[in-house]
Amino acid sequence: MTATTAPAAPRLLLDTEQEALRAAVRDLLADRSGSAQVRAAMESETGIDRDLWTRLGRDLDVLGLTVPEAYGGAGAGHVERAVVQEELGRALAPTPFLGSAVLATDALLALDDEAARKDLLPRMVSGETIVAVAFGESGVRATETASGWALDGTVGPVVAGDLADELLVVAEGPTWFRVSAAEVTRTTLTTLDPTRRLASVTFTGAAAVKLESADPGAALDRVRDLAAVALGAEQLGGLQKVLETTTDYAKIRVQFGRAIGSYQAVKHGLADIHCDWEQGLSAVRYAAWAADSSPDDLPVAAALVATYLGPAYFRAALAGVQFHGGIGYTWEHDAHLFYKRAKSSELLFGSTARQRARLADRLGIRRRDDA
Repeated sequence: MTATTAPAAPRLLLDTEQEALRAAVRDLLADRSGSAQVRAAMESETGIDRDLWTRLGRDLDVLGLTVPEAYGGAGAGHVERAVVQEELGRALAPTPFLGSAVLATDALLALDDEAARKDLLPRMVSGETIVAVAFGESGVRATETASGWALDGTVGPVVAGDLADELLVVAEGPTWFRVSAAEVTRTTLTTLDPTRRLASVTFTGAAAVKLESADPGAALDRVRDLAAVALGAEQLGGLQKVLETTTDYAKIRVQFGRAIGSYQAVKHGLADIHCDWEQGLSAVRYAAWAADSSPDDLPVAAALVATYLGPAYFRAALAGVQFHGGIGYTWEHDAHLFYKRAKSSELLFGSTARQRARLADRLGIRRRDDA
């Protein structure tokens, strides 16, 4: 009889080093990403805090957590990156982390182009270079020319697309390309969420370099799955912050002679948000663990995160505005910023219905329209 090794059990609790990472990131964000600083950054020309971005790379070395040490990264995992994303989400940190440190990093690691990795990853890890990913597989055409490749078409929204020095583009096929920002026309989009920069990118005969990949479609699927996990972690952090601030407010806001937190409707509403946070925490922790330790489980775990966290965060943000009463509807209060981030994040990678259909497909569940 041949002995078999049982798969490792999922690890849902953070160890001491991961908790120390959380504390370090939270301390930096408390110093560099308070409410006034977030508002100043979102009203600036670039929409981000460049000093914060530099310090995340230089001082904390978190821009390359999932990047192997051979490319200048920390050689850590997606659990650690999820911890950072939670803290960034709590602070609404105005950085291109999701676009460059998540999407572009994962794309380079999923593809097989060693030259691109060696060139881009060290500069991305330091914060020197920002790279964005344009998912234009149905809207970008690639044409082979005598001197290489040329791209045509328009794609958007592209996360941090107007901030990037270079772009990784998914054209029809799918096929992956690398394009300099100087080759494209970029338009910053006016969106619901002023704390996250999105852009439309137009390619008009843009010179491109084809990136090597044994299976471009599989690379695209992995990038999307890991993006769902990272975004879910960010949403989880925002949800937790909304829960904390709203609970604190409910303890001190007095109406009709009583703290509003003593009323059943408020108590039950906050309890529902807490339950959403706990379930979301389990989903994110499991998906991040799967990304590191059980790749076969990642597709379903990532789809579950994408399906659950978006609506849960938006429910919490909506309740946060309502429970703060009149002040929650003012521009001066941050409740509306979390509300806008929650809704825009919920739709960033597709509608809730699309995410549910994706989860159903991965679970092998027949949907009604398939009957």
